[in-house]
Amino acid sequence: MAKQITAFGSRHGGAEGQLSHLGRRGTRIVLVGTDGTWGDLVAPGDAVARRAAEQAGLALQDSFDGELAARVTTGPYEWKRMAGIQLGGRGGA
Repeated sequence: MAKQITAFGSRHGGAEGQLSHLGRRGTRIVLVGTDGTWGDLVAPGDAVARRAAEQAGLALQDSFDGELAARVTTGPYEWKRMAGIQLGGRGGA
């Protein structure tokens, strides 16, 4: 997982992240590249997610708002998908 985080950062001019607990499903690592590209990974738990972020040198933010969220660039795919989810459908998936 650390290799995936490092590769993401390399492709997007660096990256920062934020962890979100998903309950039994694990912990989501949201990645935001310096260029505004975003992505995510799901780790089996918080300890695994934190260890991967640390190994990759990923700076973690406490929340996904403010400056971090403002850097995210969305395109047609995301807008179509979000619209579908809001309407109860599958969006662009």
